[in-house]
Amino acid sequence: MEFLTQINTLLTENLGQFGPLIVVGVLGLIMILVAVPLMMNQPEDPLKKLQRSTAAPKKTKKGKQDRLRNAGRNEQLEKFSTFLEPQNQEELSAMQLKLRQAGYHSKDAVRFFHFAQFALGMIGIAIGVMLVTVLAGDNEFTGQQMAIRIGFPAIALYFLPRYWITRRVAEREEAIVAGFPDTLDLMLVCVEAGQSLDQAIVRVAAEMKASYPDIAQEFEVVAHEMKAGKDKDTVLRDFGTRCGVQDVSSFVTVMIQSATFGTSIAEALRVYAGEMRDKRVMRAEEAANKLPTKMTLATMMLTVPPLLVILVGPSAKGIAEFAGGNPGG
Repeated sequence: MEFLTQINTLLTENLGQFGPLIVVGVLGLIMILVAVPLMMNQPEDPLKKLQRSTAAPKKTKKGKQDRLRNAGRNEQLEKFSTFLEPQNQEELSAMQLKLRQAGYHSKDAVRFFHFAQFALGMIGIAIGVMLVTVLAGDNEFTGQQMAIRIGFPAIALYFLPRYWITRRVAEREEAIVAGFPDTLDLMLVCVEAGQSLDQAIVRVAAEMKASYPDIAQEFEVVAHEMKAGKDKDTVLRDFGTRCGVQDVSSFVTVMIQSATFGTSIAEALRVYAGEMRDKRVMRAEEAANKLPTKMTLATMMLTVPPLLVILVGPSAKGIAEFAGGNPGG
């Protein structure tokens, strides 16, 4: 007890009132950072491995679907799936859609996202503890000041992956909007040359990789799903949902209606490609018309102050000299 009392007194004198709490937090953080990699790299139990190898494989359809669904997933993250992905199916589906719209199609994307949030949050806590201990010097902080200095980096780094995903979604939508008219033109050329819609999609996915890789990736996913035998209407609807762009959703609707009513796909593509070209010109004109308004404030801030100095400066100097030379007047 005396030894613990001496340690407590020493920490309180050197680190302030919350010295023992800070030390306990740092030790807990170190244990977490050391324990998590060790747990993830823990080898599989030989008994479980033997039981799995000797067990008779199940031939049920559900078991086969589960094996296909879990194929290629990270086994280390699988151990922490309860903590690294939402248990609510709606939240999980919404998060998967958000990550796919950002361009992350991996099966473990949701788990990596939550693991990144957890790891960055721990790093933020470590940075906050360093700010109030090592880098603080002789400064003493109140409880509220310490909570702010520890909590702000942790919260900022915790929400950094979410901000990154939101930004990636916005950038990807802009890239898809910019490249979609050229993609439709190429698809129209392929269809008019005698290729089917499936062949045109494969060709577009291959040709657009260099100029517009985001939309080429989406068409590549569509091509693979069609080759796997998935229903074409479902594939196209999923394509529109993943992109999250109104132009792509309208294109999907046009293609589905054209296939349903038996109209010419080439004619539908020709009309819709023309509309997309006109829409791109309208977007360019809109951006050009907004430019003078955006430049007005910058022009005023950069030209008006120098102009005032040039025009008013000499008069202000003369008035100041006159007032200084004739104080009685």
